[in-house]
Amino acid sequence: MAIDTSIYLDYAAATPVDPSVLAAMQPYFGQQFYNPSATYAKATDVKKALDEARAGIAHWLGARPSEIIFTAGGTEANNLAIHGVMRQFPEANVVVSGIEHESVLAPAHRYECREAEVTADGRINLEDLQTKIDDKTVLIGIMYANNEVGTIQPIRQISQLIEAMRNERQRQGNTLPLYLHTDACQAGNYLDLHVARLGVDMLTLNGGKIYGPKQSGALYLKGGITLTPLIDGGGQERNLRSGTENVAAAVGLAAALQLVQSDRHEEAQRLQKLQSTFFELIEQQIPSAIINGSMKQRLPNNVHLTIPGHDNERLLIQLDEAGIMAAAGSACSASNEEPSHVLRALGISNKDAQASLRLTLGRQTTLTDVEQAVMTLAQFV
Repeated sequence: MAIDTSIYLDYAAATPVDPSVLAAMQPYFGQQFYNPSATYAKATDVKKALDEARAGIAHWLGARPSEIIFTAGGTEANNLAIHGVMRQFPEANVVVSGIEHESVLAPAHRYECREAEVTADGRINLEDLQTKIDDKTVLIGIMYANNEVGTIQPIRQISQLIEAMRNERQRQGNTLPLYLHTDACQAGNYLDLHVARLGVDMLTLNGGKIYGPKQSGALYLKGGITLTPLIDGGGQERNLRSGTENVAAAVGLAAALQLVQSDRHEEAQRLQKLQSTFFELIEQQIPSAIINGSMKQRLPNNVHLTIPGHDNERLLIQLDEAGIMAAAGSACSASNEEPSHVLRALGISNKDAQASLRLTLGRQTTLTDVEQAVMTLAQFV
């Protein structure tokens, strides 16, 4: 059996299911296959496992179990948050940042949508955000951490700004709600998800980014907020997501969140050292390279480079042939030949955007992997 010597540096696109997560899921594919809505004892045991998974996720978010809605991944959770609010207020508008994931931008632009600007390092321009919000704004969507350049947004500061606006609306007699949703799909591995500390009304999780199963996800929905469902039927998930529950995925998501949140500080420190080494080696061996995104407010696993004069598609093919898996940007838009909307929002030209690479580290990444990746990339450049 051949030994796999390849180096995987695309953890922002997908993470492998951790063995402990797979073990937690395994019973619900076989002997514990029962429908949790059934009334006999074996089914109620499965329902109990589903309830425990919901409670486990709620624990890490500082939420109530009833505020956790299971979905088939981050895309569905984002769509439920946006369509769920906006379909109730067709005359209202939604404000998002210009660097949101496509699963936020696409549903948001089905309504009157305004995009708030970001700075050159990818941080939200709070003054511009404030000007984009008016008396008819009902929803603001700002991602917690960007999936391409890794920039972390000041969600708590944004929530305080929105709270001040809510208070002003009350004084003016404006009864329209003003909700804050954050896409935290990339944040789960490394950042605090406590919803009260963040001050958010809705938060999206994605199991496929945190060493859980793909097509597993959840939406935190603050108590008292109503949404219009995307899927009607038997009334599961508080009537917001009808259909027989995917118990294995829910259990896997809860196990994965427990795994990454319980040691997020240690893992972040480990990856930050590798990230710093990556940047140092890039500066030494590829001095023409430009690092994109914030250097201070950044996910510890993200390296995003522009290498002027080089075509990123060609570089990715060369890296792949050398056994190194990387990306040009979001895997969800990899088939789109248009330059990244995230990089354009940062003010990067189309030419430089098409000379940019995203390399993201993870739990299996070693110092040797980092050194080998930079050395190989330097040879091609």
